[in-house]
Amino acid sequence: MTSSPALPFELPTEDWGLSPHTGYTRAHWEAAADGLLRAAWRWATPGGALLDLPGVPSRSGVRSDGLEGYARTFLAAAFRVAGAEGKDPQRWLDRYAQGLAVGTRTPGRDDAESWPLILDHHVQGQPMVESASVALGLRLTRPWLWDRLDADVQDRAEEWLRGAVRHTPAPNNWYLFPFTVAGFLESVGRGDAETARVRERALGLLESWYRGQGWYTDGDGNAFDHYNGWALHLYPALDEHLADGAAQPSPVARPSRAAQPSPYGPRLREHLESFSLLFDANGAPIHFGRSLTYRFAASAAVGLGAVTGHTPLAPGTSRRLLNGSLRYFLARGAAGREGLLSLGWHGPHEATLQRYSGPASPYWASKAFVCLLAPADHELWTATETEAPTESRDRVLSLPDAGLLIQTTGADGVARLHNHGSSHVRPHEGESAAAEDPHYSRQAYSTRTGPTAPANERDNHLSVEVSGARSARRRIHLLGAGHGDGWGWAASWHSPVFSSGPPMVPGLRVESVTVARGRYELRVHRVLGVPPNARVLQTGWAVGPDDPALHTAVHPLHGWTAQDTVRAPQGTAYASWTELPRLTAEPAETPAPLYAALTTLTAEPDPTPLRDAVTGVTATATTLEVRWSADGARTRISFEPLEVVHEAG
Repeated sequence: MTSSPALPFELPTEDWGLSPHTGYTRAHWEAAADGLLRAAWRWATPGGALLDLPGVPSRSGVRSDGLEGYARTFLAAAFRVAGAEGKDPQRWLDRYAQGLAVGTRTPGRDDAESWPLILDHHVQGQPMVESASVALGLRLTRPWLWDRLDADVQDRAEEWLRGAVRHTPAPNNWYLFPFTVAGFLESVGRGDAETARVRERALGLLESWYRGQGWYTDGDGNAFDHYNGWALHLYPALDEHLADGAAQPSPVARPSRAAQPSPYGPRLREHLESFSLLFDANGAPIHFGRSLTYRFAASAAVGLGAVTGHTPLAPGTSRRLLNGSLRYFLARGAAGREGLLSLGWHGPHEATLQRYSGPASPYWASKAFVCLLAPADHELWTATETEAPTESRDRVLSLPDAGLLIQTTGADGVARLHNHGSSHVRPHEGESAAAEDPHYSRQAYSTRTGPTAPANERDNHLSVEVSGARSARRRIHLLGAGHGDGWGWAASWHSPVFSSGPPMVPGLRVESVTVARGRYELRVHRVLGVPPNARVLQTGWAVGPDDPALHTAVHPLHGWTAQDTVRAPQGTAYASWTELPRLTAEPAETPAPLYAALTTLTAEPDPTPLRDAVTGVTATATTLEVRWSADGARTRISFEPLEVVHEAG
């Protein structure tokens, strides 16, 4: 065994023959699970019912946080033991069995061990989330844990779990938590009309949230993010996989949908076609959406696809993505000096967090260990590791159903996501600028950069400045997307909103188009209804000294009158402080309606200056055309009606 200097626990010797890109093997995953579990269990209560990890409590309170520590680490232990066919050299299941017995003895009681009750999401909701991990852990380890429990402990556990079945979830992926609880109860012969009802309800909602191309929105609206992989695909597809070998069926007849071909495996396969492009050659997943402190849980869908067979990826490619993601975070201090996963991205990073995060929240990363359900002789572990999809060649892929545009470059392995469809605004909500979420509102995200903090200059943002107040981008309305050979585009519009002064300017509207080609991004905006003496500003990628090889620039093509560089002193998840390029259109009595710029983010050495990337630009009030220097190709963008055309040179 060799010890990594960035880790407080040992990992096996790297195998660069089997895994020429990462050196990691299945044994590394087992060792990582054991190391993370040992660190967490040092903070267990005497009875083992709660794992009170150190840190600032979440808004749900210390007792809920302790349950979170138990439940989320249990999930890692369950994948670890189930994947080893019950072999449990660390005797993890003994600890979780004792904790289950103690925690369910007097639920809701104010003492050192009792689990909190599961109530409606707006009352005391977090335990409902954790109930799904408890139920899934019990289902995975049934022969070695559940079947060995005393009958009264089983009854108490069922009664506690039924709190999830009987109470109201949050209006998003939370409906899959009672679904998962009910799936476990049915698998052990404790199903009834109540469990059947919540399962049918969840699957019905899932159908309404499916948008196509393997992507779900997380609840009503258009919120597309990592919850696709670690929740919306994981729970139904894993449920089906486990049901193939389930013991006792539910005594309640299944609805007619069960007799039809299941869509969940094929949808997972289709999701991985695009999602696999959102991992950097260095292993990092795309830095986009909420709950990013779950880190390598982003690879859960990749592992599940390999385990179930519902994947377009070769086994060596799947392992490349899995290994790369795990190694990326462990090598950058995600586990900290004590072996505990911290709240953050690399190490601790407060700006990455949501208010619901607590000390044990990062342990949803346990979902990545689903890959251990593939036994040691599975081709996922025996095939030679191959390149990640982001390596070796450039790719551009549009997702018209979600309004996303993926751009990767083989020369540096960077993945970028241009957002023209995902916004964290529910249908019934207003568009308050105060509620702006940097992890959805920016025009673009990558695997090497994070969004700047709300108090700093916004990166990758088109803002209108009125009376000193700069606008935010909240609800995003998709206009279209498409791609061709080596290029792609996506377009949207939004109504700028302001945090001071009037919240909106009547008639003010921003229409935006992004065209991706190679390492270049052509960003074109039509800004309508701009009041006199207002400024328009465009920023680029935020990079800092922490990655000196990373280069970014913005080059004005049309409409802009000045450019400079500004600092974001609070930095990002990747850098302690950053700088970002900025373009400005100074106030005019009659502002120009069309603004265009060329942008890049690259780790290529000595990249060609942006000013040399295009040879000509022509524009009217509604149309812009550029000619590309490399091959003479032309890209034309029209706004009335919207049309994006790319013609070879």
